Amino acid sequence: MAYEIPVTQARAELAELINRVVYGGERVVVTRHGKPLVALVSAADLERLEALAEASQERAVSSVTSIGPAPAA
Repeated sequence: MAYEIPVTQARAELAELINRVVYGGERVVVTRHGKPLVALVSAADLERLEALAEASQERAVSSVTSIGPAPAA
């Protein structure tokens, strides 16, 4: 579960939030009017997210490629 914090408070506590993410392994969601805006995650988490997205995209391309070319109209 991620720790949520309003953007105004996050501005004032940015250094502390960075430490919580880097050293505490936490994920922080910055909100505005109670709605999520951005998330602070560690660089390792970001790398995992990017790898998952890339793998997902490769699977989609592979699926489309395996179907074959579209018939000529």
